[in-house]
Amino acid sequence: MQNDKPITVLVAGIGHMGISHAKAYSAHEGFSVLGLVNRSKPKLPDELCAYPMLSDFKTAFDELRPELACISTYSDSHADYAIHALEAGAHVFIEKPLATNVADAERVVACAKANDRKLVVGYILRHHPSWIKLIDEARALGGPYVFRMNLNQQSSGPTWETHKRLMDTTPPIVDCGVHYVDVMCQITDANPVEVRGMGLRLSHEIDKDMYNYGHFQILFADGSLGWYEAGWGPMMSETAYFVKDVVSPSGSVSIIVDANAKSDDLDTHTKTSLLRVHSSTIDKHGEFVKEDKDLLMDDEPGHDELCFREQSYMFKAIRENINLDRHMRDAVTSLQICIAADESVRSGKAIRL
Repeated sequence: MQNDKPITVLVAGIGHMGISHAKAYSAHEGFSVLGLVNRSKPKLPDELCAYPMLSDFKTAFDELRPELACISTYSDSHADYAIHALEAGAHVFIEKPLATNVADAERVVACAKANDRKLVVGYILRHHPSWIKLIDEARALGGPYVFRMNLNQQSSGPTWETHKRLMDTTPPIVDCGVHYVDVMCQITDANPVEVRGMGLRLSHEIDKDMYNYGHFQILFADGSLGWYEAGWGPMMSETAYFVKDVVSPSGSVSIIVDANAKSDDLDTHTKTSLLRVHSSTIDKHGEFVKEDKDLLMDDEPGHDELCFREQSYMFKAIRENINLDRHMRDAVTSLQICIAADESVRSGKAIRL
């Protein structure tokens, strides 16, 4: 591959994430989009209308032979598509979760290593300055930690239809949970040892063996505790749908969101209004020594800008031959925890890791 030529890319799955990634590739001078893949014909923004639209990933890949495959399809196709691309010599950017089970995730990682190809998983929060700052502030507090995180979505219309399709294979606590479990793991740096989960089916519109609301707890080797909650559907409450707290003996750091934000707005899933850092230090009278510190996040990137940053990292990983072993291992670990949570929901038992 010559470094002065753009990296050719095929983008599969033209939903919310796929469109944003395709726009990022289109705007980045280091990439050249060969085509888009989607089973239906979605409405496209103007900047994407000139690209060929194909309906089958493997056929399109074999015909166009891109150097990079961007996979933003439904989760049940992730592992199969990624391995097809990697074995053909392409690098892969893949949306989370990496697969629908741990064995397939490990198979994809092994395939990337065996073929010496770059595999980047779409953990968008890793490229978000506010979340990077949250992790830094939390680590500065020192553990052990209590993590309190959720992302409930009161969805209707097309968003609810998308959620129902996702739940053909993947419950909300897995699909969304991998993001926030990944944040927990980056903060504590301790191994997870046990997961306990509960879930409930709140809609007759989904399969009787699936649930659209769940929460789980994680026990870490350093004594840290994590809680995550996720629910999708028209019945979900907008009250306290977004909680992002990290608590330690030294204090806490929290994300504070716009009170007028809505849970089904994609930008609110990453955007913050401010970070609030609280110190637990008290004087001899039991009064707090320090006032809470509010870190304003006025210049936050929007969702499309975050996707551009992700793809800039993908470009850098290829061009500079970045070692992605830790990145891939973390992607498998966060999935392992969320899959264990799903197993706990279904079995009613705590799962040891």
